[in-house]
Amino acid sequence: MNQFRVSTDSFPPIVKNLLIINVLVYIAQITVGTQIDLTSKLMLWPIFAPDFLGFKSFRPEQLFTHLFAHSPSSFFHIIFNMFALWMFGRVLENVWGAKRFLFFYIACGLGAAACHLLVEYIRYEQILVAMEAGNEAAVIRLAQTIGPALGASGAIMGVFAAFAYLFPNTELYIMFIPFPIKAKWAVVGLAAIDLFTGVANFQGDNIAHFAHLGGAITGFIIVLIWNKTNRKTLY
Repeated sequence: MNQFRVSTDSFPPIVKNLLIINVLVYIAQITVGTQIDLTSKLMLWPIFAPDFLGFKSFRPEQLFTHLFAHSPSSFFHIIFNMFALWMFGRVLENVWGAKRFLFFYIACGLGAAACHLLVEYIRYEQILVAMEAGNEAAVIRLAQTIGPALGASGAIMGVFAAFAYLFPNTELYIMFIPFPIKAKWAVVGLAAIDLFTGVANFQGDNIAHFAHLGGAITGFIIVLIWNKTNRKTLY
């Protein structure tokens, strides 16, 4: 049985500072950001020709900057992500400590970004094949599935996956579901939804589902390794 020495700090330092940074970036996005196209500069653009569908150029720093920016047109985007970060992230930071939690959070964000970029590149290659074959319908359909990533959701999914692994039987109340669901089944359900909707490519769906899956997989692998080695730190 795993034993944890859990602090009761409601706002441990890393979670608190992540919340502050995300809120400050969001405020900048909806104020001065509208004049300098800040959101486009921060989001994670796919790695291929920048003139494709009017895309901006990919830059390495976007792997990090997109984690701290959210859709300026949707207040709920940042609200849900920051609530989940506080709800589950503070538990993990209190268990692991600040250094380990920060490493974990950034690693999950990078894992989410890598998965998103890989899927976008595969779809781009499929578009090139469809263009060579003269399949205009396939080109249009695939083009609608490609886009940049924005937000902390991938890292948050990693946090949730780790929480569900460490505290699998914790009962959670999820919006629109009138009964509690254990954390282990909730994360499996969310991952299944992301996988289905990501593969289905519904028209008008602008959610980076594979970024969510990448973050969840990264978080699960890291916490699985940590649990097996039972080391107190990575350093």
